[in-house]
Amino acid sequence: MDYALSRSNMIEGQIKTNRVADPYVLDAMGAVPREVFVPTSKKGVAYIDDALEVGNGRFVLEPMVLARMLETAELDENDIVLDIGCNTGYSTAVLAKIVSMVVAIESDEELATAATNNLSQIGIDNAVVVTGDMKEGVEKQATYNVILFNGAVSHLPDSIKNQLADGGRLLVIEQGKATMSNVCVYTRNGDIFSKHDIMEAGVATLPGFEKEAAFNF
Repeated sequence: MDYALSRSNMIEGQIKTNRVADPYVLDAMGAVPREVFVPTSKKGVAYIDDALEVGNGRFVLEPMVLARMLETAELDENDIVLDIGCNTGYSTAVLAKIVSMVVAIESDEELATAATNNLSQIGIDNAVVVTGDMKEGVEKQATYNVILFNGAVSHLPDSIKNQLADGGRLLVIEQGKATMSNVCVYTRNGDIFSKHDIMEAGVATLPGFEKEAAFNF
């Protein structure tokens, strides 16, 4: 299979047509081999316009959704980014092509190991994958210019918001009442967080960020 052609078709047919024009994002997503980050059985469909399951109920984000989030983040080559729920490392690799440093956190030890191996395989040397509780972020490396969530969440913990630098951008997918979630960006100005909606998307929930079950009496 011609993966390079598939990447080019993804950029032209899925990303550019969905109002993504940031050259850094387009170049990074055109350079990272998405097929490396999915199971062997899914390599042939690595570039379809959909999220792809990579194991243990976890998904690599749909290319268009990730691209819209990254463009909204207004990434800079000097940024330090926290990538939450990196699973096999695809988003981390794309970010690492643009920014100075990426700290990725993953709660699933098997996926975290795969992410580390995948990043090494394609020569990414400005990213590190940490195994731990995703709700806690990685405080010892804070603060971050950008924080990115790779899945839907029912709530946004203060422990993570507090790791965002002043002027930083936090990209998150907030669970809605139905099947669609709201992709949005929070911008920090001192202790004030302003929110801007980007789009709706159907995205799987990150473990640990599920809605709490209601009690019935």
